Amino acid sequence: MSAEPTAGFRAADFFALTKPRIVLLVVLTAAVGFYVAAPVEVSTLLFVHLLVGTALVAGGSSALNQVAESESDALMERTAGRPIPAGRLGRGTSAAFAGVLGLAGTVYLLFFVNRVTALLAALTLTSYVLLYTPLKRRTTLNTLIGAVPGALPILGGWAATGARLDLAAWSLFAILFLWQLPHFLALAWLYRDDYGRAGLRMLSVGDQDGRQTFAQGLLYAAALLPVSLVPTLVGLTRSLYFVSALLLGIWYVLNALRAARAPSMPAARRLFLVSIAYLPGLLGSLALDKALQ
Repeated sequence: MSAEPTAGFRAADFFALTKPRIVLLVVLTAAVGFYVAAPVEVSTLLFVHLLVGTALVAGGSSALNQVAESESDALMERTAGRPIPAGRLGRGTSAAFAGVLGLAGTVYLLFFVNRVTALLAALTLTSYVLLYTPLKRRTTLNTLIGAVPGALPILGGWAATGARLDLAAWSLFAILFLWQLPHFLALAWLYRDDYGRAGLRMLSVGDQDGRQTFAQGLLYAAALLPVSLVPTLVGLTRSLYFVSALLLGIWYVLNALRAARAPSMPAARRLFLVSIAYLPGLLGSLALDKALQ
């Protein structure tokens, strides 16, 4: 007879259900959007409210995603140890936990930030859970669709300041949208056998030589390079950001090109790691450029 899980262990499982690394990334992008759009005099308390509400919605979204994908997670080596497929948490309990987090975060943003940010958070949650998640079993376009909720938090941070969602704001959305695609395509090719066993319709499944997957990755990385320069062209940033974005974009493209020309596990892993380094580098230069203005 198996022992009952301890309270500490269950707390750790509920925490894991929120995918804390993704929550951290979402909060970071929202924080940068807020900082870049904020006027000189801005409420620190408003910023804290944004981070709290955003973290709650992001955690709820991730948890709902794990509830919906628990059966496919059980079929993949990479995810079989997650709380629900491993049997440490039930689907009903997890769904209730996730729903409370998502609803609480949205309401929190509505009351303590503003309606636009709350609406964007609700759109992020619903598009991630109700569109992206089920489409992973139906079409390879799921990666493209899933990049939308991944890019919305930076708009939420921007809108939290009361600033209008202008061309500069949408350029940041476009950067986040395009950045995700080579990142997730590389990851999907690394775990293509796992995705195939789970019945998920990823471009990488069946693409054994990787040429189709990495050709698309190169296309999106190449599109990202000029788009990442738009914030300077519309007057949001200055030369520090422009040079940083240019150098980071070239680095991203070169690694995507290397993977497209000679697909391999090392090339895919390198592209994935470069994508991870690219984003904090770009967001950091964006924030530093604002600080030096």
